[in-house]
Amino acid sequence: MQQSFRNKTSMTAPISTTDLDQILTHTRDLWTEARGQRIFLTGGTGFFGCWLVESFLHANRALQLDANIAVLTRNPTAFAQKCPHLQSDPALTLIPGDVRDFRLPSTLDSAEFRYVIHAATEASAKQAAEEPLAMFQTIVRGTERALQFASTHGTRKFLLTSSGAVYGEQPASITHLPEDYAGAPNPLARGSVYAEGKRAAELLCALYANDMLECKVARCFAFVGPHLPLDAHFAIGNFLRDAMRGAPIQINGDGTPMRSYLYAADLAIWLWTMLFRAPSCEAINVGSEEAISIADLAHTVNASLGSNAPIHIAQQAPPDTPPRQYVPSTRKAEQVLGLRRTVPLDEAIRRTAIWHGYRL
Repeated sequence: MQQSFRNKTSMTAPISTTDLDQILTHTRDLWTEARGQRIFLTGGTGFFGCWLVESFLHANRALQLDANIAVLTRNPTAFAQKCPHLQSDPALTLIPGDVRDFRLPSTLDSAEFRYVIHAATEASAKQAAEEPLAMFQTIVRGTERALQFASTHGTRKFLLTSSGAVYGEQPASITHLPEDYAGAPNPLARGSVYAEGKRAAELLCALYANDMLECKVARCFAFVGPHLPLDAHFAIGNFLRDAMRGAPIQINGDGTPMRSYLYAADLAIWLWTMLFRAPSCEAINVGSEEAISIADLAHTVNASLGSNAPIHIAQQAPPDTPPRQYVPSTRKAEQVLGLRRTVPLDEAIRRTAIWHGYRL
């Protein structure tokens, strides 16, 4: 069968009803406490933010919560262009501003926001390489500003989207990183800027947390789904782009590093559950335990899409060298919060491709 790919460069399509209903099914019992409340979200135009905003608005309509979400964005016009189908929802308010020094408009300055989700500052390899100091300052100052806001606006539950990067390089002897692993990135390496920024952000949460403000920490690993950029540094996004076009899939390294991928609908389920139910000042890994090498990932993308795109591996793996790993243990998420992956990797790949206009 001939496949086709309609390249949607603006990525303005809604998230599928299938995904939104799946999120609602798994979070329905959580929303009772949010009835009539306000949520404040930073990073609303990013990958995490788009999923959180749209899944919240879906739950708000379906359950008649009469809740509201205020979304901080540096560019409200860009958000409106990216998610035009959300623009007219009365439960959504866009707040223009920089996460490091934002101020609310006077109409909201005295409002209470029971929940704050700080999801600004995604992992950008380009910014880490070209503007590392700006990245570090944005992570640290942005987190402190969000916590200051929470402490003065009646917030009871604060969720930080941190990163598995805080563990530093994963030892070959550990197949799945647990939350109590005490490793760390090299603080004198410029490449550690993102990881060290997130470590400082977690410490800020511990410093601001008190009996009135619960601070939850989600250590996020790797993901796939609608709104994930196909032209950034994410291997699975690049592989999807190439396979959908029928172009060669290029692996720049040797293909041996091990990764795992959680679908974005599961990501939203996990983050909402953590906001409402996770214990304060305890980190919980967010991701999948299904490890796969980068080379096998390329083949899985091809097989999932029925593509025969050629796969080119740039380098040969050095002999007797264990592969680098970036795979979490999610035992704590399952034991403490009952969270599990529900969408297998091949299905996650297909759903992402379909959202991008690919016809299977």
